[in-house]
Amino acid sequence: MTGKPHPAVAEVRLAVRKLLTEASPESHVCVAVSGGADSLALAAATQHVGSRMGLRVVGLTVDHGLQEASADTAKRTADQLTDLGLDDVRVLPVVVSGAGGLEAAARRARYAALRAGSDGGLVLLGHTRDDQAETVLLGLGRGSGPRSIAGMRAIDPPWGRPLLDVTRQTTEAACAALGLTPWQDPHNVDGRFTRVRLRREVLPLLEDVLNGGVSAALARTAAQLREDLAALDDLAADLLEAAADGEDLRVADLTSVPPALRRRVLRTWLTRAGTPELTDAHLRATDELVGNWRGQGGIALPGGLVARRAHGRLICDKHDR
Repeated sequence: MTGKPHPAVAEVRLAVRKLLTEASPESHVCVAVSGGADSLALAAATQHVGSRMGLRVVGLTVDHGLQEASADTAKRTADQLTDLGLDDVRVLPVVVSGAGGLEAAARRARYAALRAGSDGGLVLLGHTRDDQAETVLLGLGRGSGPRSIAGMRAIDPPWGRPLLDVTRQTTEAACAALGLTPWQDPHNVDGRFTRVRLRREVLPLLEDVLNGGVSAALARTAAQLREDLAALDDLAADLLEAAADGEDLRVADLTSVPPALRRRVLRTWLTRAGTPELTDAHLRATDELVGNWRGQGGIALPGGLVARRAHGRLICDKHDR
């Protein structure tokens, strides 16, 4: 392409430049590419911007092995990335298995492969504003709390998401302008998957009922929540440091703290103690040891740990000391 780039191409490039400038990768940057319009447009923009910033650009495409000829699809994607001029292109075969359904298992396998194949570099993902809106709706529907409703962060090492303010329509237009042919994943129209139904049924209905602008509004809500959460997290970090007594917490330093802030302190403390997969119920039960102390016993937590109160301190361990 010569002369002034197409507006869609320019918008995607600007988004990538903004993120890479902020993230400041040292030597290379990776791009996860499924072959769809979002990731293809991202790869083209990253090659253009990254090469001008002195970065090696590595393309990573995951072969999930879930469809016939998936290896051929991955090879076609890899060939497109080579044609775009990326410095290195890698196909990462994975085995999709485990609990939680096909979507969750595929996601786990994909992210593990991308992390392993990145050589410690930043991995750019092609999530758009439309994906952000779907994430917010999922969080609302599941009652997952403000962190889920706050959606995805642009920089969340090792992941980078430059396109969270770019629409899917823009990435499709960018691919058309660049002469790129995106792969149409059959799973993206399969109504068995929750995200597909949100994308094809729920969001269009909301756009119709609320006269448009829903995806943008959901993305703005997520951004506002992320700012609030960041401020609360900073306050919680200071409070955790002040209340720490070795590996324990002094109850007196937490008693007068608002519960929402106190639970943030407890979440970080319990996570550091080695408690995996904390639920809201675990967190609230532990908080009762401070905010509603009646001499109750310890709280059983995942990982075989117990949170308990003794001698004015909160303790998390496997055995009584």
